[in-house]
Amino acid sequence: MGPLKLVILGLSITSSWGNGHATTYRGLVRELVNRGHDVLFLERDVPWYASNRDMPRPPFGRTELYADLADLKRFEREVRDADAVVVGSYVPQGPDVIRWVHATARGPTFFYDIDTPVTLAKLERGDHEYLEPSQIKGFDAYLSFTGGPTLDLIERRYGARAAWPLYCSVDPELYYPEERERDLDMGYLGTYSIDRQPALERLLVEPARRWPEGRFLVAGPQYPAEIRWPANVSRVDHLPPSEHRGFYNRQRFTLNVTRADMVKAGWSPSVRLFEAAACATPIVSDWWEGLDSFFEPGRSILVAHTSEEALRILRETPEDERRRIGERARDRVLSKHTAAERARELEAYAKRAQEARARA
Repeated sequence: MGPLKLVILGLSITSSWGNGHATTYRGLVRELVNRGHDVLFLERDVPWYASNRDMPRPPFGRTELYADLADLKRFEREVRDADAVVVGSYVPQGPDVIRWVHATARGPTFFYDIDTPVTLAKLERGDHEYLEPSQIKGFDAYLSFTGGPTLDLIERRYGARAAWPLYCSVDPELYYPEERERDLDMGYLGTYSIDRQPALERLLVEPARRWPEGRFLVAGPQYPAEIRWPANVSRVDHLPPSEHRGFYNRQRFTLNVTRADMVKAGWSPSVRLFEAAACATPIVSDWWEGLDSFFEPGRSILVAHTSEEALRILRETPEDERRRIGERARDRVLSKHTAAERARELEAYAKRAQEARARA
């Protein structure tokens, strides 16, 4: 396949504030460009990202901001002539944007769902914030951060022509082990979510209460002021991606907890999971179906259900075994879950969709 002209309309590539989309798009776009493709990324200019842009001008591909739907239409030629157009989840005025893309694009179109279980739960409630159910069948394929049985459901219930996994990924140029002091016994990185908070309380906050000598840190925005953190739990409101690697490399263990919709769906790894693994930082995670298709429990990831189990891991895991767990996780991620691998997958999906159109 020769070079492709690709247009991606996503939530954000310029700001990682309060979202996991930007890091995914940055790695994906950079690797697509490295593979010789021409990529235009279109992002809605909104005030909460405008005041928190940690990459205002991505040094790969071309990024353009648009003010509203009317302003977006100045990119009609690029969308019409693209070899493939990707619309991401949580794009503002998503249904209107999708209608315009379907009416304008001549090449294959894809919906890239970085929030699949959340999207499907919203559709079940009749919430069509960024996607209407009837629009799914208009895409050549539905690309999903969630795999497993959810892909069949998207095809059966919503009439998708095809549903294919395009999981989150990690950039190994940005995430790798560093020799430095491990001054944290456990850390957690994530925006506050009411449905994740019980697991955070159970697997980090309560162990911190029971182990006053332990050192813990929770990083991420939007945590309510009324939360009472133990004295040995430090807080950082926002940690930009440039500081993520250092954060993971400070930890003896890092915690992964999963949103309720994603636990229910299964097969929904988070980008933080892959970032930590790439740094060879051992992960303590809650359990969800499909986790063992990404990591081997007990060997490359540690699963905790209770405060007692989490505390036992922190206090009783031998240092040499702790290191081996992290190294096994890193080996797994580098072989299967890099941004370069996702770029190859998207390229293959675009070719597949073009061939399907040619046959039709």
